[in-house]
Amino acid sequence: MASDQLKVLDVLDKAKTQLYHFTAVVIAGMGFFTDSYDLFSISLVTKLLGRIYYHVEGSSKPGSLPPNVAAAVNGVAFCGTLTGQLFFGWLGDKLGRKRVYGITLMLMVFCSIGSGLSFGSTPNSVIATLCFFRFWLGFGIGGDYPLSATIMAEYANKKTRGAFIAAVFAMQGFGILCGGAVAIVVSSIFQVLFPARAYSEDPTGSTVPQADYAWRIILMFGAVPAAMTYYWRMKMPETPRYTALVAKNQQKAREDMAKVLKVDIESGKEAVIKAEVEVVEKRNSFGLFSSEFLSRHGLHLLGTTTTWFLVDIAYYSQNLFQKDIFSAVGWIPKPKTMSALEELYKIARAQTLIALCGTVPGYWATVLLIDYIGRFAIQIIGFFFMSVFMFALAIPYHHWTEKSNHIGFVVMYALTFFFANFGPNSTTFIVPAEIFPARLRSTCHGISAAAGKAGAIVGSFGFLYASQNQDQSKADPGYPAGIGMRNSLLVLAVVNVVGFFFTFLVPESKGKSLEEMSREDEGDDQEQSNRKVVETA
Repeated sequence: MASDQLKVLDVLDKAKTQLYHFTAVVIAGMGFFTDSYDLFSISLVTKLLGRIYYHVEGSSKPGSLPPNVAAAVNGVAFCGTLTGQLFFGWLGDKLGRKRVYGITLMLMVFCSIGSGLSFGSTPNSVIATLCFFRFWLGFGIGGDYPLSATIMAEYANKKTRGAFIAAVFAMQGFGILCGGAVAIVVSSIFQVLFPARAYSEDPTGSTVPQADYAWRIILMFGAVPAAMTYYWRMKMPETPRYTALVAKNQQKAREDMAKVLKVDIESGKEAVIKAEVEVVEKRNSFGLFSSEFLSRHGLHLLGTTTTWFLVDIAYYSQNLFQKDIFSAVGWIPKPKTMSALEELYKIARAQTLIALCGTVPGYWATVLLIDYIGRFAIQIIGFFFMSVFMFALAIPYHHWTEKSNHIGFVVMYALTFFFANFGPNSTTFIVPAEIFPARLRSTCHGISAAAGKAGAIVGSFGFLYASQNQDQSKADPGYPAGIGMRNSLLVLAVVNVVGFFFTFLVPESKGKSLEEMSREDEGDDQEQSNRKVVETA
């Protein structure tokens, strides 16, 4: 560490792990719990929406969302998320992390409730208002990405920083698990209260009128965890790094550290700290679009944006369309053999099982190991095994469609989720919060995250069409023929291979301070020599 590194930050890097670190994980993590619940719960109810609002009298198949409607319902939240990541990422560097932290949470609360209300009774009005609220829900979710990652990174010490940021992100796994659990409970209760026969036996009666309440309850439940943590989020002080380096208030930084981390700096060093802040500012006054930023961090930003873009193509394709993949291989029965609520129950059960066996363990394996084996190793391992298992599913695809091999398919599919989360889905969130300068950290994380959501949009829209049967007569109603499920899985495998190679642009940050990674503690040789002469004199 350079001799002129800020003492206030040096103390922060060496601070012992304390209760406040765990409190911050819960407060920031509940935002991500809500994020994943809201983003992925829509995939549970799209089949139900199709049955309720797009039933065709006399059809041999239950109603399904038309292509443009399905694309909008699945993808509109990602469009909002991308926009929110860019806007709130920039705003977090301009106004401070804490000041805009509550805004994102309140957006999530109000828009989760609005998504469930979805005013109107006609298909067009319901879907239009659903998409409106989900866009703004995504906008709020987008702000949570750069702010939560930056806040956790700037409070943590350098020894356990990776584990704490990963723990915040790992709350996504519990959000996905909770979404499935809520859908299972709601659908089970409604099936008992309002029993119905299968579609093949009673096309109209298989979807009871009360099913319209089921999807609304599931979506609105996302407001609960966000509302529960609003008070504590507002009580969090600004991060010492932002206060010292960007807001230029060293006294406040010392006071906040003393209050929440039980560490302090001798007040007699105040003048020294102030002078060092001025030195850091002088060396690091370049902007985001400057040649200095390009030479220092251009390749890093390219690495974080491309890897996040690529992993989200694969990850969100797999997550949002699990039900279609499971139906294609026969793990979920054909829709016409079930009632609407029974189909919701079985989709939720399947997705919950995958989350329990693959998604959640992958997140927490990252939390346990990231500060031991490093970010780079985990990301390389993750992309490698995601590629291996996707090829293993795609190449002998017809083998997996046989009923006797369904369990093997589910195991392999769960392993792709395990290595996504013990891999690039976690590390692409962590690294951008560690390698960029403090005054640009939230902005650069927002840019990287927005690239990821661009990948999610490609995955959610592209996979929807690409996975359709190559035989037009066997494609879903209203869809053109696609390349088929097997070829779609092959494309996702190739995407993971490309992500493997772009990982080499991302630096390793294990065990290093944020200032060391962003090079904010560097000085030129002449400046160092001048300081030594002055000190000697």
